[in-house]
Amino acid sequence: MIQIRKKENQKPEKEKKPRVYKANTHKRIVIALWVLLAVSFCFAVYKNFTAIDVHTIHETKVIEEKIVDTHKIENFVTNFAKVYYSWEQTAASIDSRENAIKNYLTGELQALNNDTIRKDIPVSSAVKGVQIWSVTQADENQFSVIFTVEQLITENGSTKTVRSAYEVTVYVDGSGNMVLIKNPTITSIPVKSGYTPKAKESDGTVDAVTTDEINEFLTTFFKIYPTATAKELSYYVNEGVLKPIGKDYVFSELVNPIYNRSDSQVTVSVAVKYLDQQTKATQVSQFDLVLEKSGSNWKIAK
Repeated sequence: MIQIRKKENQKPEKEKKPRVYKANTHKRIVIALWVLLAVSFCFAVYKNFTAIDVHTIHETKVIEEKIVDTHKIENFVTNFAKVYYSWEQTAASIDSRENAIKNYLTGELQALNNDTIRKDIPVSSAVKGVQIWSVTQADENQFSVIFTVEQLITENGSTKTVRSAYEVTVYVDGSGNMVLIKNPTITSIPVKSGYTPKAKESDGTVDAVTTDEINEFLTTFFKIYPTATAKELSYYVNEGVLKPIGKDYVFSELVNPIYNRSDSQVTVSVAVKYLDQQTKATQVSQFDLVLEKSGSNWKIAK
């Protein structure tokens, strides 16, 4: 067996140390990054101290409504119409009309109306009535007025009634003085609408026994209602729902009462016929009521 011995003078191999790479702090890119970091930090601190709170402000513009008294404008137009649409078949009457309308028209409109009523006109006209339909404010000083005039036209001894609608514009100055700045211009007025409301119907939620009770209650109430005092009404009606009317009406009948239940209440739609003792005519009133039952008694809640 061969034994190999190390030489006593043989040195052990040195352990290799790992290489360590050191960054060069003097390189330009590293300096630039440090500068950027410092600037960012300073800017953040500056913004923190100088920051301004921003609040969204929602402005609400309140438009104050100004109530304008139009009575004087209506009176002005009414008086004008009575003068403008009235004349006799005489030169004196026509001249008088022409002078009178100068109190309402601008100089331009006076010239425009020259000879609108000829001296040999074959008819005379009398105003039976003037009705103001609307007064609309066009701007601060101008108002548009729509009116109708009813004239009694006489020709060769026969008469007829003519009704026409016109629109004028009235200027009102700071002192409240007025003048027409638009001549009577033909227009139209509202006529009957073709609207028909949906007919109310019973939905069957009120049984026959309850229907009889309510019929009896309403018949009793409407018999006393025209002449009842506030104290008497309080037994049948909540305060403020129906007020005393103090009329000499005689109850005739309930017409087509319609009852529908809504929880503990019953809604009522009914017409009531009365005989007016003064005019001797039949007066028909329509009521929409809400009834409630307290114990065994019904009451008009609203």
